[in-house]
Amino acid sequence: MARILLAEDDDSMRRFLAKALENAGHQVESFGNGDDAHNKLKDDIFDILLTDIVMPEMDGIELARRAAELDPTLKIMFITGFAAVALNPESDAPKDAKVLSKPFHLRDLVAEVERLMAA
Repeated sequence: MARILLAEDDDSMRRFLAKALENAGHQVESFGNGDDAHNKLKDDIFDILLTDIVMPEMDGIELARRAAELDPTLKIMFITGFAAVALNPESDAPKDAKVLSKPFHLRDLVAEVERLMAA
Protein backbone atom coordinates (compact mmCIF):
# COMPACT_ATOMS: atom_id res chain seq x y z
CA MET A 1 0.00 0.00 0.00
CA ALA A 2 1.22 3.48 -0.91
CA ARG A 3 0.40 6.82 0.66
CA ILE A 4 -0.49 8.96 -2.35
CA LEU A 5 -1.02 12.69 -2.63
CA LEU A 6 -3.18 13.43 -5.67
CA ALA A 7 -3.33 16.93 -7.15
CA GLU A 8 -5.95 17.29 -9.91
CA ASP A 9 -8.09 20.38 -10.53
CA ASP A 10 -10.95 18.54 -12.25
CA ASP A 11 -13.28 17.51 -9.42
CA SER A 12 -14.84 14.49 -11.11
CA MET A 13 -11.47 13.22 -12.39
CA ARG A 14 -9.93 13.68 -8.93
CA ARG A 15 -12.73 11.68 -7.24
CA PHE A 16 -12.57 8.99 -9.94
CA LEU A 17 -8.78 8.55 -9.63
CA ALA A 18 -8.84 8.61 -5.83
CA LYS A 19 -11.56 5.95 -5.71
CA ALA A 20 -9.69 3.69 -8.15
CA LEU A 21 -6.47 3.96 -6.15
CA GLU A 22 -8.28 3.38 -2.85
CA ASN A 23 -9.98 0.31 -4.34
CA ALA A 24 -6.50 -0.98 -5.21
CA GLY A 25 -5.54 -0.69 -1.53
CA HIS A 26 -3.74 2.67 -1.47
CA GLN A 27 -4.30 5.57 0.91
CA VAL A 28 -5.08 8.75 -1.04
CA GLU A 29 -5.36 12.39 -0.03
CA SER A 30 -6.48 14.61 -2.87
CA PHE A 31 -6.40 18.32 -3.57
CA GLY A 32 -7.79 20.51 -6.33
CA ASN A 33 -4.78 22.78 -6.70
CA GLY A 34 -1.03 22.80 -6.29
CA ASP A 35 -0.93 25.26 -3.39
CA ASP A 36 -3.10 23.11 -1.13
CA ALA A 37 -1.18 19.97 -2.13
CA HIS A 38 2.15 21.68 -1.43
CA ASN A 39 0.96 22.80 2.00
CA LYS A 40 0.01 19.20 2.82
CA LEU A 41 3.43 17.97 1.68
CA LYS A 42 5.06 20.34 4.16
CA ASP A 43 3.23 18.66 7.05
CA ASP A 44 2.99 15.01 6.04
CA ILE A 45 4.94 12.21 4.37
CA PHE A 46 3.78 10.47 1.21
CA ASP A 47 5.24 7.77 -1.01
CA ILE A 48 3.96 9.16 -4.32
CA LEU A 49 2.85 12.50 -5.70
CA LEU A 50 0.39 12.14 -8.60
CA THR A 51 -0.19 15.51 -10.18
CA ASP A 52 -1.83 17.01 -13.20
CA ILE A 53 0.36 19.58 -14.96
CA VAL A 54 -2.17 22.26 -15.88
CA MET A 55 -3.78 23.55 -12.68
CA PRO A 56 -4.67 26.96 -11.28
CA GLU A 57 -2.44 28.74 -8.78
CA MET A 58 0.58 26.39 -8.76
CA ASP A 59 0.97 24.09 -11.77
CA GLY A 60 2.03 20.47 -11.46
CA ILE A 61 5.61 21.02 -12.58
CA GLU A 62 6.18 23.66 -9.92
CA LEU A 63 4.46 21.44 -7.35
CA ALA A 64 6.68 18.50 -8.30
CA ARG A 65 9.82 20.64 -8.15
CA ARG A 66 8.94 21.94 -4.69
CA ALA A 67 7.87 18.49 -3.51
CA ALA A 68 11.22 17.01 -4.58
CA GLU A 69 12.99 19.73 -2.58
CA LEU A 70 10.93 18.86 0.52
CA ASP A 71 11.43 15.10 0.12
CA PRO A 72 14.02 13.85 -2.39
CA THR A 73 12.75 10.26 -1.91
CA LEU A 74 9.19 11.14 -3.01
CA LYS A 75 8.21 9.37 -6.22
CA ILE A 76 6.51 11.67 -8.72
CA MET A 77 4.12 10.89 -11.55
CA PHE A 78 2.47 13.38 -13.85
CA ILE A 79 -1.02 12.51 -15.08
CA THR A 80 -1.59 14.82 -17.98
CA GLY A 81 -2.81 15.49 -21.46
CA PHE A 82 0.33 17.59 -21.94
CA ALA A 83 3.08 14.97 -21.72
CA ALA A 84 5.38 16.94 -24.02
CA VAL A 85 5.49 19.75 -21.45
CA ALA A 86 6.60 17.39 -18.69
CA LEU A 87 9.13 15.70 -20.93
CA ASN A 88 10.65 18.98 -22.14
CA PRO A 89 14.16 19.20 -20.64
CA GLU A 90 13.65 22.93 -20.05
CA SER A 91 10.46 22.36 -18.00
CA ASP A 92 12.28 22.12 -14.65
CA ALA A 93 10.31 18.95 -13.88
CA PRO A 94 12.15 16.42 -11.70
CA LYS A 95 14.16 14.27 -14.10
CA ASP A 96 13.07 10.90 -12.70
CA ALA A 97 9.35 11.73 -12.70
CA LYS A 98 7.08 9.36 -14.61
CA VAL A 99 4.45 10.57 -17.06
CA LEU A 100 1.09 8.91 -17.69
CA SER A 101 -0.70 10.56 -20.60
CA LYS A 102 -4.45 11.17 -20.54
CA PRO A 103 -6.59 9.45 -21.50
CA PHE A 104 -5.51 6.30 -19.71
CA HIS A 105 -7.26 3.26 -18.29
CA LEU A 106 -7.49 3.01 -14.51
CA ARG A 107 -5.71 -0.34 -14.52
CA ASP A 108 -2.75 1.41 -16.23
CA LEU A 109 -2.67 3.99 -13.45
CA VAL A 110 -2.76 1.32 -10.74
CA ALA A 111 -0.04 -0.67 -12.56
CA GLU A 112 2.19 2.42 -12.82
CA VAL A 113 1.73 3.17 -9.12
CA GLU A 114 2.70 -0.41 -8.29
CA ARG A 115 5.78 -0.15 -10.53
CA LEU A 116 6.82 3.08 -8.81
CA MET A 117 6.47 1.48 -5.40
CA ALA A 118 8.51 -1.56 -6.49
CA ALA A 119 11.34 0.59 -7.91
